[in-house]
Amino acid sequence: MERLWPSLTATVAFFVASSVVFAADLGRPPPVTPIAMYYDWTGFYIGGNVGGAWASGTLTDNLTGASFTGNHSGVIGGGTIGYNWQVSPIFVFGIEGTFDGASIGKASNLVVTQFGTLQGGAGTNWAATSAGRFGYAANNWLLYAKGGGGWADNTATITNWTTSGLVSASHTNSGWLAGVGIEYAFTPNWTMKVEYDYLGVPSWSFPTGFAAADAFTLTRQINMVTVGVNYKLQYSPGIPPWF
Repeated sequence: MERLWPSLTATVAFFVASSVVFAADLGRPPPVTPIAMYYDWTGFYIGGNVGGAWASGTLTDNLTGASFTGNHSGVIGGGTIGYNWQVSPIFVFGIEGTFDGASIGKASNLVVTQFGTLQGGAGTNWAATSAGRFGYAANNWLLYAKGGGGWADNTATITNWTTSGLVSASHTNSGWLAGVGIEYAFTPNWTMKVEYDYLGVPSWSFPTGFAAADAFTLTRQINMVTVGVNYKLQYSPGIPPWF
């Protein structure tokens, strides 16, 4: 019996110590993995957009003063490429380029001149933009404004219904762009946006051949409202895509 006592004492001490350690582990909270508190907008992205466009302008005969005015709408759609820098949790800077095909065209009213009864028409075949973006980020929401330059391929036609004559011309105009939009990141790589842009382009003139030195001048402004989806090519691992 005296020989068993030291062994029994050691066994009891081992179980008591084990119980104390186990109880201490139960009371200790599990480790918490820290996460970032905002979505990271930094990175390259590509995407597409589609929407509607509205054009307004005037086609004027410089010799007779005959004028054709009109507002007309059409469909626009194309691609987008850009890059964002998130310089703080709430501020995002970026550059962006777009190219969109367009179907915006309509013939205007009839005007009687000394050359006959004329009808004017104008259209836009495509528009491209290059702009900077400045945005306010609220996690995975981005409210932004943009400004820069733009180009539009415009056409103009003059139909002489008296002589069955037709004069047409096309020209790529460069101008300025301003817009606003809102974008939402619904996964780490995919975002969607709604955007409004105004493209102002200068007037241009083309000869008609109806008389010596006769020419028409076209002025045109384009408004665009589009919805788009972008794919971000890179993002910071570990940052949650939404909250």
